[in-house]
Amino acid sequence: MIKVVISGSGLFVPPYSVSNQELVESYNSYVDLHNQQHAALIDSGEKAPLAYSSSEFIEKASGIKNRYVMVKEGILDPHIMMPLIADQPSEDLSIQASMGIAAAKDALAQAQVNAEDIDLVIVACAYTQRAYPAIAIEIQQALGTKGFAYDMLVACSSATFAIVSAMNAIKGGSANRVLVINPELTSPQSNFRDRDSHFIFGDVATAVVVERQDLAQTEHAFNILSTSCMTDYSNNIRSNFGFVNRCDPENSATADKLFHQQGRKVFKELLPMIYQHLDQQFADEQIKPEEFKRLWLHQANINMNMFVVKKLLGDDVESMTAPIVLDEFANTASAGSVIAFNKYSDDFKTGDLGLLCSFGAGYSIGSIVLEKC
Repeated sequence: MIKVVISGSGLFVPPYSVSNQELVESYNSYVDLHNQQHAALIDSGEKAPLAYSSSEFIEKASGIKNRYVMVKEGILDPHIMMPLIADQPSEDLSIQASMGIAAAKDALAQAQVNAEDIDLVIVACAYTQRAYPAIAIEIQQALGTKGFAYDMLVACSSATFAIVSAMNAIKGGSANRVLVINPELTSPQSNFRDRDSHFIFGDVATAVVVERQDLAQTEHAFNILSTSCMTDYSNNIRSNFGFVNRCDPENSATADKLFHQQGRKVFKELLPMIYQHLDQQFADEQIKPEEFKRLWLHQANINMNMFVVKKLLGDDVESMTAPIVLDEFANTASAGSVIAFNKYSDDFKTGDLGLLCSFGAGYSIGSIVLEKC
């Protein structure tokens, strides 16, 4: 039987950071402008005034303190409140390709393989900046990898689903080494005018090399012991942006075209699905949760993560058992669990177990049991 490993991981951090306080000052300035503009309707009771945000509210609600963005200009201007990303000529490397290549080079270096050793590239993320040609094929050409490449979108579970797809391609014989890249450019889809979500997302790129175990050349390799993916349709996390929007000009720029969610419903519905999903996988593999040295969990909300950890392991769990990176990076969609893996896996010894797990829109859940080689 062919065994498959993750032999390297990479991380690209964008050049600009945005603190909670910066976001709050910008948002509250927007609130003042909005309430002044609609003062008559607010006074008559026909329109509710917008409420201020605060750093304390953000941190308590999410655990987020900071985020990184590819373009900061425009985000903090209360008259604009979006990143001002100039349109690029088709001949130029796309933003997501440049992000992905930077992370990919780190992953290739750690795996001790060259780009020409790769025969499949999968770009997996919440959004791609265009439909075609695929960002993955653009990266394939720029890096000089062989074989084929494609994009896939599974929202916050894109990275784990893509690793499973890479493993299946290797076991099926269509690839020997796969480069999975997650260029999460989320800031253009963030609604910086929405108090409940203006702080949630950050930009980042991650990458992993997935290959046959007998080809691995690095001591950093992790065996993929078990995978489990599931989806269940829900509208509670949604973005309606797409090419069809232009066909309805009056509604092409409404708030539902950006990220929006019903957070309480998500918390209530998705959390039981997560631990039930994991309980079943652990039972199937005859693994007890306490056997894991580390849980590299999706980084959406610290309260959600702590709930999952408590359900699996009980109280008094050390922080390094399920490390948090969202305080620095915010929610980076599918890349969050891979950031945690990249930053907190060097201390593993042969035989140590770890869990890479994502969950989010779809709903979708992807979980991968890893064992240090």
